Amino acid sequence: MLLGRVPARGGAASPLTCRVVRALVNCGVASHSPTTIAVFASGQGGNFEALARADREGTLGGRIAALFCDVPLAPVCERARRLGIEVVTPPVGRFRTRLEDESPWLGELERRGVGTLALAGFMRRLHTPLLGAYRDRILNIHPSLLPAFPGLEAIARAFEHGAKLTGCTVHMVDEGLDDGPILAQAAVEVREDDTLETLTSRIHAAEHVLYPATVRRFLTDSWQREGRRVHFASQRAGAPAREARHA
Repeated sequence: MLLGRVPARGGAASPLTCRVVRALVNCGVASHSPTTIAVFASGQGGNFEALARADREGTLGGRIAALFCDVPLAPVCERARRLGIEVVTPPVGRFRTRLEDESPWLGELERRGVGTLALAGFMRRLHTPLLGAYRDRILNIHPSLLPAFPGLEAIARAFEHGAKLTGCTVHMVDEGLDDGPILAQAAVEVREDDTLETLTSRIHAAEHVLYPATVRRFLTDSWQREGRRVHFASQRAGAPAREARHA
């Protein structure tokens, strides 16, 4: 199974082929289970809870080891504790939009054997060393049909722009802003009688379905990245791609 590309010693990208053995990835590096997940979140935690409930029901394709939060008093922390999931709050440093030092976060992830990160409303941009350590293993959900309306206030911007169709996107995370390869999308129609509040509610509902399903597929289906495109084995085998649409 080809899992993206990683920098070679000289700095150029080279293919990385990983063989899954008893749920552990054998890539010549420290063994982390790709199905051991850490969720990064900062706010209310709706998407976190959707992932956690899928985990509890056995439909996530992996196990959530911990919630990592940059806001210790955020409501998502209480949700995690209520669901029996460990809450980890490493130091964030002086900056509001990024972690001043990602090393403590990476250390806590490594101690728990985390192989996949799922961002769920995490309001800080990631940089090295996290992006390097988890290349092509960090997922995010964004409330628009990327590449339209990346960044903050995506739902409001789509609504104010007069978009007739919007939705949500699950994508890999790289150095760009909401710019990584797209894994799945769900379309949500903007109704004539919609308010920003009603549209936001329906997009969040679509997210809570799309994100757990995409995480499951990412963890349980073989896939290959070619540039910006990610091909899943089930699609290559001729299985019809399903379009998610929410009225």
